[in-house]
Amino acid sequence: MARQSSSYAILCASFNQDNSGFAISTKDGFKIFDSNTGRLCYERAVGAFIIVEMLYSSSLLAIVGAGEQPSLSPRRLCLFNTTTGAPLREMTFLTSILAVRLNRKRLVVVLQEKTYIYDSNSLAILDTVDTVPNLKGLCAFSPSLDGCFLALPASTIKGSVLVYNVMELQSHCEIDAHRSPLAAITLSSNGTYIATASEQGTIIRVHLVSEATQSYSFRRGTYPSTIFSLSFAPSLQLPDILAAMSSSGSVHIFSLGFATNQRCQRSSSFLGSILPDSVNDALDPADHHVLHTAVSAGVRSYAVVRKVDKIPDSSSSEFSSCRAVVSLITYNGYFQEYTFSINNKNESSWSLDREFNLLTFISDSAKSS
Repeated sequence: MARQSSSYAILCASFNQDNSGFAISTKDGFKIFDSNTGRLCYERAVGAFIIVEMLYSSSLLAIVGAGEQPSLSPRRLCLFNTTTGAPLREMTFLTSILAVRLNRKRLVVVLQEKTYIYDSNSLAILDTVDTVPNLKGLCAFSPSLDGCFLALPASTIKGSVLVYNVMELQSHCEIDAHRSPLAAITLSSNGTYIATASEQGTIIRVHLVSEATQSYSFRRGTYPSTIFSLSFAPSLQLPDILAAMSSSGSVHIFSLGFATNQRCQRSSSFLGSILPDSVNDALDPADHHVLHTAVSAGVRSYAVVRKVDKIPDSSSSEFSSCRAVVSLITYNGYFQEYTFSINNKNESSWSLDREFNLLTFISDSAKSS
């Protein structure tokens, strides 16, 4: 997530590359949690941070201070070892760091008008990408080494996105996704799909990265709303589910797998045959499932699809249902986890499995002392 307002108890929140862990920061320090168990794995109370990024479940963190202390400058990136409790390397930039992304081969540092690409191991600079003014540090990163892409805004007046191949160090394509500026971007973990939302927040569009072609267009709602986050389900092949968190407090699930079946059915109908796919898809609510008021309206929240299980149909080679685990972090300090289930009749249900306060959470070692 990009840098956030200090009016919230949580300054930043991020899941690691496989969603097995997540980090939060407050004015006092940062905490690392295990997503599967909710266990507090590490905490450090040394001041406020605006960026805390994990490298999978390793001991390496990329952290950036909020500037409330001279030693925690927002222009300084610290690569921190949680095992030793000491910095491994510090890098200082001319302007504030707005976002950091990394995998086992690449480190990406996003500033307002420049983005730097480094080798993660040697920290040698590999490329510098000049960008349009990116005040929010908006970006997306696919950590897979086979499809490692970086997405950045390509315009300040419309919703264009630059897709950059981080391994080959070259621009891949530019996609004109929306008429108004971008508010949210995400890439699937394998770099196959990119999803975008504009500042209007009414339409979510999904493009195939390899060909820069639109694959899906989903209508979130009629009235404008801020999209706080977008998240594809993890997948080794094609993701099945896309989640969006809106300022209305609702979680929106778009089922890509069922969308393909619905599109085939619509194309054989009279109306489907005369409407273009982009209009047809946006008008069809069948692929859209909503959990209303998951959090209070207006509270900034971050939702990810952590995992998806497909339940096979015993009478055929297809799947009878799909079950997804959706995790939410609210910037007023709560973690929630839901199970979303959908069957082959497009019937869906939600259940709240876990909820706890991130700000008052006490580690196991503190409990036993």
